[in-house]
Amino acid sequence: MASCSLITPTSKLKLLSIKSKLIPTTTSAAPSTSAPAAASAFTRRQVSVTALTAAILSPLLSSAAHAAADDEYVKETKEVISKVRSTLNKNKSDPDVADAVTELRATSNFWVAKYRKEKNLLGRPSFRDMYSALNAVSGHYISFGPTSPIPAKRRARILEEMDSVEKALLRGK
Repeated sequence: MASCSLITPTSKLKLLSIKSKLIPTTTSAAPSTSAPAAASAFTRRQVSVTALTAAILSPLLSSAAHAAADDEYVKETKEVISKVRSTLNKNKSDPDVADAVTELRATSNFWVAKYRKEKNLLGRPSFRDMYSALNAVSGHYISFGPTSPIPAKRRARILEEMDSVEKALLRGK
């Protein structure tokens, strides 16, 4: 059984030798300064080259990613516009109107959830008008049910906003 050792002021402690991987152990009295300097210079060189490469390539990569995201925004917004128009043009007696409204609400919720958090889209007229129109459509169907027709004034305003969204998308705004 091992006995416990108590450390007392009179006890002698053993010094542990810690070897550094960066500083090689030498037998001469004067430590060599070239090894740590070379190691840190290499690290600085690597960091500076990496930073320079990132600074040069980041605008190129971000503009390509931005263009792809912008194309996706335009495509999905046009799809939502077509769904809104087809749903608004359905007759009240059409048996598919409830399914079309359900599908429109799911699509609009997805569109809003995806693009509401994009800071670069919040100031665009196309986003603002589309958001307003989807809010009006969803609010109507939530309040009055999926088979209730949209009143003429509200319908005209929604279709007018859809037109302005399409014009803004064509202008790139």
